[in-house]
Amino acid sequence: MTLTRNLSLRFKIPLFTAVLILLVGVSITASLMISGYTIFKQDLLLTSNNMGRIMAHTLIPALLRDDLWKAYEIINTPFSIESEMNALQASAVLVLNPQQQVYVSTNPSQYPMLTEPADKDLEISQLIERIDANKKQPHFYDERTGFNSLYIVTPIESDNTLLGTLIMVYPKEIFINRFSTFIRFASITTLIIIALLLPIGIYWGRRAARPLVELSKCMGDIGSTRPSDMDYHQIRYQSEDELGQLGQQFLQMVDQLKEKEYLEQQVLTAERMAAIGRFTAGIAHEINNPLGGMLNAISTLKRYGNPDPLTAKTVELLERGLVQIKNIVAALLVEASAETHPLTPQDIDDTLTLVQQEANKKQTRIGWNNQLEREIPIASTLIRQILINLLLNAIQASPVMGHVNCRVEIHRSLLSITIVNNGEQISTEQLQHLFEPFSSVKEDGVGLGLWVTYQIVEKLNGDIQVSSGEILTEFVVTLPIPEAA
Repeated sequence: MTLTRNLSLRFKIPLFTAVLILLVGVSITASLMISGYTIFKQDLLLTSNNMGRIMAHTLIPALLRDDLWKAYEIINTPFSIESEMNALQASAVLVLNPQQQVYVSTNPSQYPMLTEPADKDLEISQLIERIDANKKQPHFYDERTGFNSLYIVTPIESDNTLLGTLIMVYPKEIFINRFSTFIRFASITTLIIIALLLPIGIYWGRRAARPLVELSKCMGDIGSTRPSDMDYHQIRYQSEDELGQLGQQFLQMVDQLKEKEYLEQQVLTAERMAAIGRFTAGIAHEINNPLGGMLNAISTLKRYGNPDPLTAKTVELLERGLVQIKNIVAALLVEASAETHPLTPQDIDDTLTLVQQEANKKQTRIGWNNQLEREIPIASTLIRQILINLLLNAIQASPVMGHVNCRVEIHRSLLSITIVNNGEQISTEQLQHLFEPFSSVKEDGVGLGLWVTYQIVEKLNGDIQVSSGEILTEFVVTLPIPEAA
């Protein structure tokens, strides 16, 4: 029982189906055997009773006239008729007189006239003891009454006077042979039906178990496989029954897990970026104060000092290094509240002029689609910085003689900026750290272009999305347009 309980449904359902078919087949065969036995016995009893009544009625005139030969001819007539009834032919027929002596029989050598049949056959002796001379109805004696043969005892009466007793003896083999033939036929028929039904039952059992097995396997993957790596829509069970509904619920659960994983990644990314932003901003503010003092000291030295050539060259080298540090720190301190004029269509087109020289170096074609037709109340300096950073990043990522497409449009009170390039696909691992500072050095030489872009988008309450495939990589920035004051 424990073995079948732990057995897979792909085997359990076909196995149970096969066992059920076998049980049904055996039960039907047993039922047919019992019914056949009862029918054959009733058929024998009915046929024998009818035969005994007819023969007893026919013997009355012969017994009244004491016509022995006529009586012998009557009881031998059924033996001389070759018909279907011969299958139930009696092995012997005896006519006893009222004194229970043999009057005539179909086998005179075994049962001579006017002899006691008990002298020749012990079973006949036991039968005679049970015969009730006053009984007006035929009697049937079989194995249940302790006899080895089957006996039909019919009284021969005329005007309520007992003239004799008709005894018909049937060998038990006649009934057994007919019943055995029926058993063989029923058994062969049942085996054929079982042989036909078993493959069909096993096939349908496996087919019914397949969706459950697949669903169980897929559910087992949950926890060990990331939801984003799950693709179970191929197991969809096209049905409206409970199994189909279970499959639909499972697929919905997988989709919800994928969405939950995506949202968790977005939250983690936002939290990580915010933490990095606070950390870098704090460091930048701390660096700015001594950095400004050092630059002022170098400026004073260059203006009022009189250094030798080697010292002057060293001072210039220091100044260039400090200016580069100042530029990096300035990139880390993005301020959305910087004073600037509202964004105009010309501000968008100016960015194309600014990046065109970089595009020409790599022979990159830029597809430009500026659909901005009016001035909108968004800081133009910040938007231009977003455009320049994303365009330079796309140009750097594109192959030689590649192409970059830029589209700027307004859609439902949102400013949308879409930049597409045909560079190499960005891996999943790279996408997770794409907007962190110093994660790449392609954009501006220090790896801060996308970081600055992300900070500006966040400060403007916007959103930036990246999708990268084998052919194209797309950056989409959406920014809410504030209402004009």
